[in-house]
Amino acid sequence: MTRIFIAGHKGMVGQALVKKLSLQDNNLLTADRSEVDLTRQAQVEEFLKDNKVDQVYLAAAKVGGIYANNTYPAEFIYQNLMIQNNIINSAFITGVQKLLFLGSSCIYPKHATQPMVESELLNGHLEETNEPYAIAKIAGIKMCESYNRQYGTDYRSVMPTNLYGPGDNYHQENSHVIPALIRRFHEAKISGASSVMIWGTGDAKREFLYVDDMASASIFVMGLTNKELNNNIRPNLSHFNVGSGIDYSIKKLALEISNVVGFTGELVWDTSKPDGAPRKLLDSSLLNNLGWSPTHDLRSGLEKAYKSYLETNL
Repeated sequence: MTRIFIAGHKGMVGQALVKKLSLQDNNLLTADRSEVDLTRQAQVEEFLKDNKVDQVYLAAAKVGGIYANNTYPAEFIYQNLMIQNNIINSAFITGVQKLLFLGSSCIYPKHATQPMVESELLNGHLEETNEPYAIAKIAGIKMCESYNRQYGTDYRSVMPTNLYGPGDNYHQENSHVIPALIRRFHEAKISGASSVMIWGTGDAKREFLYVDDMASASIFVMGLTNKELNNNIRPNLSHFNVGSGIDYSIKKLALEISNVVGFTGELVWDTSKPDGAPRKLLDSSLLNNLGWSPTHDLRSGLEKAYKSYLETNL
């Protein structure tokens, strides 16, 4: 039986991974912060050694939307670097067979050619609002590649587009766009508000992926044979994009969410606030050609996400 440590099991992706991996013949290991502080190297190394871990899904990270990234850049770069450095290095020291590092599509340049292929990495300047977070995630990719190159480890990386679904963060200020809008529209509906204010112009385009699809993609990539990897990935470009292949303007997204929630008021745009990158669409054909594809479209995913919000946040 494979002993799998899911780092970040309480996060949105971590919860989805636990749910899917528990259906297989695995021995799943998780640890609360009170048990293992992932920013402390000695604690991480001791945990992996004592539990004789075979595989690691590195889903632990400090995440947030534009406001959070702008407000806490030091925490975003420090905590993410520490978590991933400790886990990847301790995995090597303790003989972990396989590791999957979960990154983010923000690793690509602000003005990358769309849709973004894996080779766009490091080809231009990053989006300023989340540069510290992106730098940390790029370092994680390169750390996995470096250990593979020097020590022959089997550490892989997946770069998801914007994720949403059960377990998301619905904080009033620190959440991403979909959970932020779900909460805002729901509260406006309940209070009878006539309008909802939304950051930016609404013209920026974003791609979204339901979290269960991300979990299935992660397990799929972890299960690929070395032959499949070697036939499709260059040695120093080892990450896979994971997306839906469709992007939407924030205006269209907001309208779709308002319809799902049942808010019938006006959408007002605060154009003094930043839009972020003008467009972020991943080219996931590398992974699609190996046999993975998502199962949720935007509408069905949003309906499930709103249902989960009502069940867990009210």
